[in-house]
Amino acid sequence: MTPGSNNRPSALVSRRAFLGSAALGSVALAVPLAGQAPAGGPPPLARPDGSPGLIARDEQYWQRVAAHYRVPESVTNLEAGYWGVMAAPVLAEYTRQIDRVNRESSFYARGAYTVDLLAVRTRIATALGAEVSEIAVTRGATEALQCLIGGYNRLKPGDTVLYADLDYPGMQYAMNWLAERRGVRVARIAIPEPAGRENVLAAYAAALTANPGVRLLLLTHLNNKTGLIVPVAEIAALARRRGADVIVDAAHSWGQVELTVGDLGADFVGFNLHKWIGAPLGVGALYIKKGRLGDVDRMMADEDQPGDSILSRVHSGTVNFAAVLAVPTALDFHAAVGPANKAARLRYLRDRWVNAVRSVPGLQILTPDEPQMA
Repeated sequence: MTPGSNNRPSALVSRRAFLGSAALGSVALAVPLAGQAPAGGPPPLARPDGSPGLIARDEQYWQRVAAHYRVPESVTNLEAGYWGVMAAPVLAEYTRQIDRVNRESSFYARGAYTVDLLAVRTRIATALGAEVSEIAVTRGATEALQCLIGGYNRLKPGDTVLYADLDYPGMQYAMNWLAERRGVRVARIAIPEPAGRENVLAAYAAALTANPGVRLLLLTHLNNKTGLIVPVAEIAALARRRGADVIVDAAHSWGQVELTVGDLGADFVGFNLHKWIGAPLGVGALYIKKGRLGDVDRMMADEDQPGDSILSRVHSGTVNFAAVLAVPTALDFHAAVGPANKAARLRYLRDRWVNAVRSVPGLQILTPDEPQMA
């Protein structure tokens, strides 16, 4: 939601006025998502029966979910996307693993961690519907996507790479860097606003037609600026028919919407686990579909891992071992809440906010109401 661009309002809406008009009832929205975990520990998270749509409106259930989090009472933080607050069991496991890693030091890192990392990768792969050989752990989606964009080796001078104005800035920079690094032409399109399924698809189709030399396309699945969900599978299929590969930025979608790698229809994807999955800060994942590993270079000619291993496509150095080890607990809690329930709850809250401000003078709703698009 931004001030109307075509028909400028006669007066800008202040932040104070906006939040006031967004309905003081919205404060009630935030309360079930906040709260302090009770001193004796949060109660068991018993999921109610019913469809995700019904559970999304079950405030008692979301109060039970909220009891697993500790947040400051002095601030209502509306920015949950930078990274996600760890639920109590995740924080406890992270703390336990910090103690273990600190105690065992490099003896652990050079020995048992290899086995533990494989278990974490296997768990991530299972959650995403991938094979473990297709998954590497990174320090976040940014690192994963930089490895994919920078390492993609099928570009030749004169080819075109394409991205959109709403893509994450850091990924736009990486695509621009390819002009210098690979000698390619960079094309940038504008996502139409107000957005809808048909005009978004049409915009990408038109861009691919206008730029027949496109060999690499960056797509953001769920946009961090507007909440727009792009139909990446359809766009990826369109690009593939024209000989272009797609890299998908799924930093914000995993954990907000139900998905598997198959749903995305792309061979190269970057994920975050420290956002909506709720793992400790500094954990992401890289996906390269089986059979496509050769199209991404080893990271700086890495020799620590075999050339036929996805692990050679990322070289992070010394990572936060404890954060990685807490990932299974984060996935456990995510599964306990229910991915479909989380998605339905987020859409329910989004609609509460949007419906509350539709009548605010000078505001235009730019993100569609279609459930699969926002």
